[in-house]
Amino acid sequence: MSRFALTGIAGYVANRHLKAIKDTNNTLVAALDPHDSVGLLDSWFPEAEYFRDHERFDRFLDKCSRSGEEQKINYLSVCSPNYLHDAHIRLAFHNGADAICEKPLVLKPENLIELEELENQTGCRVWSILQLRVHPSLIKLKAEIDRSVASNTKHVVELNYITPRGRWYHYSWKGNDEKSGGITYNIGIHFFDLLHWLFGARECLKLEVFNEKTCAGSLELERAKVKWLLSIDPEMLPAYKNKTNSRKPHRSIRIDGEEIEFSDGFTDLHTRVYNQTLSGNGFGIQEARAAIETANEIRTLAAN
Repeated sequence: MSRFALTGIAGYVANRHLKAIKDTNNTLVAALDPHDSVGLLDSWFPEAEYFRDHERFDRFLDKCSRSGEEQKINYLSVCSPNYLHDAHIRLAFHNGADAICEKPLVLKPENLIELEELENQTGCRVWSILQLRVHPSLIKLKAEIDRSVASNTKHVVELNYITPRGRWYHYSWKGNDEKSGGITYNIGIHFFDLLHWLFGARECLKLEVFNEKTCAGSLELERAKVKWLLSIDPEMLPAYKNKTNSRKPHRSIRIDGEEIEFSDGFTDLHTRVYNQTLSGNGFGIQEARAAIETANEIRTLAAN
């Protein structure tokens, strides 16, 4: 049984990590969050220590690391805001633990180089939650695409992801580009990783729309030409245009004119990623790099 700690326990995604830790027969020892709405711990690990202050959490991890192999923290799950991921991964390494980190690992590609150097120095690893790569329907799709690789014709792909957010979003850290990276990272990083995994390296990127609610453009990959749109604006929803009141997210991926259906099968994806990670087959820095570089290039284009 491995011993886990977790940062960002009050956040939305933490529950998926707690479930994954429990489902893989491991235990949560300690959790950190400056916000104390952490009652979800009662449902998963009521005996876990909880810290509001980073300094006390850091001291606790250090004490564990000095108390022998049976007491050390083996993994630190990072569910904190995007801008803290790099620091919390380093915190894991400092205490001799691997990090299992939500996307994006970092906001700047150059930070990946530094983390690789720290991996080499410490022998610890950072693993990314790239859950779409373990979705059964998408694994099947990738196998079909790989079988068609001999063709010189590139696939034609259209990606639209509209997930409406209320006024709160713009007042939270997610609405602060310096802390979150903007919607390119907040909602786009999952799908940029999926596109790179399916269709290979980026060859060309064009940005057509970029504002605080919507960004869109074209992306040419080794095996596909992609038109993409990401938005948190409810007015972009097909339901809004049809004058209905639904705010249900709209997710559509079409490949060569055919809609790809993968609405189901999301309930245990984090557990699948944890199982792979704990068995030594997780997604490391190299797997996470392409999507981060693409998201960063979009921000660069938008700033110029």
